[in-house]
Amino acid sequence: MNELTNDTHEVSANQLRQFQELIARLFQCCQERLQYQSERFELPDAELRCLMLFDNERYLTSRSISQKMNVVKSRISKIVEGLVKKDLIQRIKDPEDFRVSLLSLTPGGQKKLNEIKGFSEDIHYQVLKQMAPEQRKTLLLNLDFLKASMDSVKELMI
Repeated sequence: MNELTNDTHEVSANQLRQFQELIARLFQCCQERLQYQSERFELPDAELRCLMLFDNERYLTSRSISQKMNVVKSRISKIVEGLVKKDLIQRIKDPEDFRVSLLSLTPGGQKKLNEIKGFSEDIHYQVLKQMAPEQRKTLLLNLDFLKASMDSVKELMI
């Protein structure tokens, strides 16, 4: 097929097609959940993803958000401005460098983040609850293996 083919673990055309279809369906399902989540919490997708970056972070900078979201800094400025207007994050001058603005959650932003995290946790709980305990264990092991495989292929692309 191509240079990523490993002769010792041949993949049939049917397996390849089935894998591609499953990944596409999973991605679509995740996209639909994200769209629902955006509507439910009345935040555009980009603002919601930005807000989620503050989980376990006291402060972020526009630059760090830009790197984590893989979005240009000018786009981050609009996203941050939207969150500031909604009183979900606030700008604070860095005491060590007054040219730098630190961004942190407001109390309302922390509350909204907790609501989003709770919603996400409940959705994932409901998915796992559909399976028997042994199936969950197998699923989690296989997903971990899938992620490791995807990471190793990503390394080959660099």
